[in-house]
Amino acid sequence: MTPMKRAYRAGSGATPPHPTPPRRNWIAVACQEHALRGCAQPEHGFMQVCHGKQAPLQRLNAGDRVVYYAPTRTRGGQDKLQAFVSAGLVLPGPAYSFDMGGGFVPYRRDVAYVPVQPAPIAPLLDALDFVEDRQHWGYRFRFGLLEVGDADMRRILRAMQAPLERLHFQQPAA
Repeated sequence: MTPMKRAYRAGSGATPPHPTPPRRNWIAVACQEHALRGCAQPEHGFMQVCHGKQAPLQRLNAGDRVVYYAPTRTRGGQDKLQAFVSAGLVLPGPAYSFDMGGGFVPYRRDVAYVPVQPAPIAPLLDALDFVEDRQHWGYRFRFGLLEVGDADMRRILRAMQAPLERLHFQQPAA
């Protein structure tokens, strides 16, 4: 038995190391008005998805990256926007319920948002790996929370002029 394994043997009093889960990338979907409510206080922001359901938020881990895609400016509106509007890192802590009044008690996760510029999705469609069918690109957003790869997240964040280092992406060498 190696010294490292011996140190963590049951009954030794030592705590085995917990591997850090890999950082994941998420696109959440909400109208711009709702997405921007969550980042009104950037370092103390929050996110809600799927009309406040808890289960989708439980898929996220602290440190995961999240961007919001807004199909419209207002909920149920005909005012198309089709742009990425906010970005941040999921903070430690579980999903929690929040009473918004009127009997609506959605679940939230805390997020540290970074400053970004809205970025329309149309110029990115041909470059995004998760877009499998250019004619039906919006299909993947219907579930309200979509996991994407690092390359797609980086493309989106660059289009948003996000500070990549604050989202744990290394800046490419010049």
